[in-house]
Amino acid sequence: MIKVLKFFLPVLLAFAVTAHAQTEKEAIQTNINILTSEAMHGRGYVMHGVEQAAIFIQRRFREYKLKSVTADGSFIQGYTFPVNTFPGKMSLDIDGKELTPGADFLIDAASTSYTTVDKQVKTIDLAGITGKGAWRKTLSSFKEQYVYCLENVDSFCKFFSVQPSKFAATLPKGCYIITQKNKLTWDVAEDTIDATVFYVKKDVLPAQIKSVTVNVESLFIPKQRSENVLACVPGTVKDTFIAITAHYDHLGMMGDAAMFPGASDNASGTAMMIYLSSWFAAHPQHYSILFIAFSGEEVGLLGSAFYVAHPVVPLGQIKFLTNIDIMGDATDGVTVVNATEYPDKFALLNQVNDAKHYIPIIKSRGKAANSDHYHFSEAGVPSFFLYSNGGKGFYHDVFDKGEETTLANVDGVAKLLIDFVGNIN
Repeated sequence: MIKVLKFFLPVLLAFAVTAHAQTEKEAIQTNINILTSEAMHGRGYVMHGVEQAAIFIQRRFREYKLKSVTADGSFIQGYTFPVNTFPGKMSLDIDGKELTPGADFLIDAASTSYTTVDKQVKTIDLAGITGKGAWRKTLSSFKEQYVYCLENVDSFCKFFSVQPSKFAATLPKGCYIITQKNKLTWDVAEDTIDATVFYVKKDVLPAQIKSVTVNVESLFIPKQRSENVLACVPGTVKDTFIAITAHYDHLGMMGDAAMFPGASDNASGTAMMIYLSSWFAAHPQHYSILFIAFSGEEVGLLGSAFYVAHPVVPLGQIKFLTNIDIMGDATDGVTVVNATEYPDKFALLNQVNDAKHYIPIIKSRGKAANSDHYHFSEAGVPSFFLYSNGGKGFYHDVFDKGEETTLANVDGVAKLLIDFVGNIN
């Protein structure tokens, strides 16, 4: 950790002088730029990316003079989980053409290492398989001396009621190419599969693939150390808290060349949370304000699950929690998950917005297990999850960069949340 801090310190210092005296939008953009910089390596589990992000958030909390809530006086809650990573080579050549990782192809996040040179390819159209017996026969015919190109996997999964994300786990050891007509969207895996599976854009492939050359290095980490970062601004009532949360982790690196910056998801939400921590530090409230930056969200809401199982501030002392995820562009306002579960708080949020006209619209949505609010609400903590509506649709891809976040109306969202928190009684 000390080596990471020394490496990252020049980046922190370069931005420190600009942290104050900024508008909401400027402050949020500054922190997005830091969190999506190459020094962060996509805030994942390669090259200490997620650790460097945690160090940065702690530095901001100290800069704003927030208080620790942990027994040891630190700003961290550590825990571990398994994760599959790709820290080394990531190359795929088809018929002599080198494809671009991230833009032309993705690897299944649970894939194992694989190396081959000019291996022959066999193409199988899965749309022609309409029975389980035929599929078992196809699986048994796969041989490791070939690479298999599988077409119409989505149709196959729909026919057999298989989740497309689970399909790769059904394949035997070997290398496979699954053609993709739609957007490439990556994720993180807690485990590994027997196969090495590539998702390749259909329009970069030749009509008939003849041979491929592959060089992939994966590394499974059974106990990846990670940290939730948390602090508070004490209020007049010190033992009752309003919580503001966001996850700071992202997908990291897919090999040594493809970085997933995660600007909208969720550097933007983390940057919003950091801005709110600076505002409330300068304007203490009636209730104490608790800030939690979660890791492990992209792996499966792991940081929030760990906190709920091992609360630092007791769950019964959290009066209300607002989780912020995907806050890059609020052109069309925001959506509130759990709005139907807490209609009084949703009405309050709308009352604040109706009075000040901060954002165009606040949309209502019901329960969903789609971000870190979920474990809290399931444990009985009243919780919202806010996400913005707008932007270019970059999500879990290499194009979700800091310069692509317009932050339209995001300053209004910040003001809305400040007033909302101040009016909770």
